[in-house]
Amino acid sequence: METPPPAASSPRRRVPGGGASKPESPRRRLALRRRRKGEGAGEGPGPAQPPPGPPPRLGLFRRAPRPVTVDSSKARTSLEALKRSLRELRWKEFPFGRRLPCDIYWHAVSFHDNAIYSGLVNKFPGMTEMVRKITLSRAMRTMQELFPEEYNFYPRSWILPEEFAIFLAEVHMIKDTNPSWRPTFIVKPDGGCQGDGIYLIKDPGDVRMTGNLQTRPAVVQEYMSKPFLIDKLKFDIRLYVLLKSLDPLEVYVAKDGLCRFCTEPYQEPHLRNLHQVFMHLTNYSLNIHSGNFVHSDSANTGSKRTFCSILDRLSSNGVNVRKVWSDIISLVIKTVIAMVPELKVYYQSDIPTGKPGPSCFQILGFDILLMRNLKPILLEVNANPSMKIEHEKEVSPGVFEYVPSPVDEEVKVAVIRDTLRLVDPHKKKKQDDMGRAELASPGEEEERGGGGEDDFLDEELIEKPELDSGQSPEEKVPALCLKQVFPKYAKQFDYLRLVERIAALFIRFLGVKGTTKLGPTAFRTFIRNSKISNSGFSMAAADILYIDITRRGSSFGMDQRDSGMGLQAFVEAVCFLAQRRYKSLSLHEQVELLVDFCEYNLAALDEKRQTCSRLLPERRTTLVTCHHDKLQLSPAVHATPPCHGTSAHKLVDYRGPQP
Repeated sequence: METPPPAASSPRRRVPGGGASKPESPRRRLALRRRRKGEGAGEGPGPAQPPPGPPPRLGLFRRAPRPVTVDSSKARTSLEALKRSLRELRWKEFPFGRRLPCDIYWHAVSFHDNAIYSGLVNKFPGMTEMVRKITLSRAMRTMQELFPEEYNFYPRSWILPEEFAIFLAEVHMIKDTNPSWRPTFIVKPDGGCQGDGIYLIKDPGDVRMTGNLQTRPAVVQEYMSKPFLIDKLKFDIRLYVLLKSLDPLEVYVAKDGLCRFCTEPYQEPHLRNLHQVFMHLTNYSLNIHSGNFVHSDSANTGSKRTFCSILDRLSSNGVNVRKVWSDIISLVIKTVIAMVPELKVYYQSDIPTGKPGPSCFQILGFDILLMRNLKPILLEVNANPSMKIEHEKEVSPGVFEYVPSPVDEEVKVAVIRDTLRLVDPHKKKKQDDMGRAELASPGEEEERGGGGEDDFLDEELIEKPELDSGQSPEEKVPALCLKQVFPKYAKQFDYLRLVERIAALFIRFLGVKGTTKLGPTAFRTFIRNSKISNSGFSMAAADILYIDITRRGSSFGMDQRDSGMGLQAFVEAVCFLAQRRYKSLSLHEQVELLVDFCEYNLAALDEKRQTCSRLLPERRTTLVTCHHDKLQLSPAVHATPPCHGTSAHKLVDYRGPQP
């Protein structure tokens, strides 16, 4: 009679020297069983077996990549479009925040919506202040003075109340030289949005100089009275622009946008129709209250349409849409170049060099008007463009509910989704895993032979699918709807970045971290270290210049607690010094020469200081000898450093006449 087999038990691995180890895990038993099965199958003639080595790693136990985490607790109105984008990307959302740091933080209003110390945040510090009507107008005016031909896409603007007298004088002067000029002006409150407080005037004296204007300043602009019309209606373009990075500057433009239509047929402004906002103002928030507003699920009909549908219509009528796109891209790049200097000042204030902080990116809304000759005009820039993908609908008298808006979904979800793809913090690792040849970055198109701005419509962004956890190769991610325009076209526009170089000088002398204003001592240091005081400009004159410029700014409602010289005032001072030093040249040539002069002298000063710091440790210390009865000090021979015995080479400025 056979002895029955013993009860099944966990196999134990023998240990040299006797005894047994702990029971083996099911995972190891499975691996050993498969290995034995493979060895048995390989006995005798058959295919050659692989060389002995560790068993191959089982796909069953491969660890899935960690998904990108997004904190959406501050997303607000853009929440639904963001949720849709995250679902398409299969990323992890934290709608109520998270104790552990997230990869990306999505804010609705500003950089300061939440305290962030790492990761990525979708707002730049200072962007809300930068795109306010007055700040943007000052920046654009500076560029218009330096490069008048390149910045003629922004309407003539005056700041109220400080420039009201200048506004009256310039209008009367233009009328005297051109009696046929019959302008209309539009007044926009500085902090207004969604059409709030905007009105039109024919006579400059009709500006409402009320007490509110002191507490709520405004910008008055020349009204563009000859817009391009479709179906006899005025419209503007909301184009989405991604500012991915400030340093280095990286800008993307969406290949589609939204066109918002007025709801009354357009007529050129006259005294009887100035008040008709549904005819002159394209703001969606205003026209939606018109009885003529048309909600449509189609992209090419209704009061809100896609920009691509308008381009198709223009192309069918023989319009050169390549030229239209080229002009719009040029407008976007030049506007961003005008904004970057002030943004860099704000950035160093909130995230000083060496201080831990997040990286930033931001989606901007550019409002552009096409004129009758199809020239694009910049109306304004929005720091927080609406990302809502639904609208209110009256389902019964007095009862409203939110219903999806297919036109908004088509454009906005793609913009948010592809913005996230471009800033994906895991993208570099994915590219390393899958091979750079498979996932070429959009920025490498120029190296592959990318042409000019006309390629914007021709090039299809062939972006290979990015594999997230649980996604198969067959599930393709749509091609990017965002197209890089800078640095791709940097060679054509780098010469315009002159104010950015001035901002670098300004930031260098700010001194205290976290400030955005230059004090009088710092301004004197700039004059002295840049050797401007050596060319017939005394330090007393520098003090007078500082007081004059800062007092002019503080007299127009600036907070006295925030006194000092801001970037725009510093740019004004540099322009004054350049005009004084270099004669008979255009303003931008004068400023460029002065900036070159300052940069040269500051670089020489930095090199001199580095030389001195290297020589300092090489000095010999005093030799101390001790005798039986007294302490004797023997003086050591010190070598005089070159920086004390020689003078720095002087700059021979042969580019312009000396004062």
